[in-house]
Amino acid sequence: MPSTNAKYLFAFLLSLTLVTLRAQAPTESSLLWKIEGRNLSQPSYLYGTIHLICPNDFVLTDTLKGCLKQTEQLTLEIDMDDPGMMMAMMKGMAMQEGKQLKDLLDAKDYDRLNAYFKDSVGMSIAPFERAKPFMLMSVLLNRVLTCQPQSYEMSLMGLAKKQKVEVVGLETVEEQMAVFDSIPYADQAKMLVTLMDSLPQAREEFSKMVEVYKKQDIAGLYDMTLESVFELENQQEVLLTDRNKRWIPIIEKQVADKPTFIAVGAAHLGGEDGVIALLRRQGYSVSAIPGR
Repeated sequence: MPSTNAKYLFAFLLSLTLVTLRAQAPTESSLLWKIEGRNLSQPSYLYGTIHLICPNDFVLTDTLKGCLKQTEQLTLEIDMDDPGMMMAMMKGMAMQEGKQLKDLLDAKDYDRLNAYFKDSVGMSIAPFERAKPFMLMSVLLNRVLTCQPQSYEMSLMGLAKKQKVEVVGLETVEEQMAVFDSIPYADQAKMLVTLMDSLPQAREEFSKMVEVYKKQDIAGLYDMTLESVFELENQQEVLLTDRNKRWIPIIEKQVADKPTFIAVGAAHLGGEDGVIALLRRQGYSVSAIPGR
């Protein structure tokens, strides 16, 4: 049995560890961050995007454009400039082991989902029968918006092309698709039906999330993402934390090679296991840039 003193020492060391982890989690409100230190010859930059946003809420500031101009490489979650990306996505859409959507839902929910897609999306779910339910969720998420969404990733790619810098990714399409294979298809199907039944609440939640994003509150955005029944649904480790940890050595290699502008979903930046905190734990200085 450990002595009382040993127990107190362990508790003390644990508390110090937790304090250190929290200290490395970002508290500043900013979407744009400068990465320095660890013998980097030039700084790199980190930017938090939101994957769907209406044009009226879309902003690319001169500060952001100026930071991008100082870099020689644009890094996105996946290399969206890869001509083979669409083919890889098509190959990765299908569920493994011949699973079908009708196997994952009871007949009533399946019929309701099919009717909704015919009435509101203008298409049957038949072509998606073997697709991972998350693919159908992406179609429904577009119904959350009341506009034709604009993309930060596509806009940054356009600027990068004008600048004639390379576009690269932190993970391949196959790796991103494999993430969804780690979430049981039945759980994905349940989330799909939940989203269909809760679109008004989803619109309200997304509107609040956009407001938090516009305030550049990445800590608040991270918390909202964790609490959302439409976002992570108890899949924080798979969709955020594990991916963040896999990205860090790739980011380290990229920024050591050349000054890089890294743009990932803003939910990946916040928290004790977010990209910012993980880079700080590796000894980098990651500082907020005002004005986004």
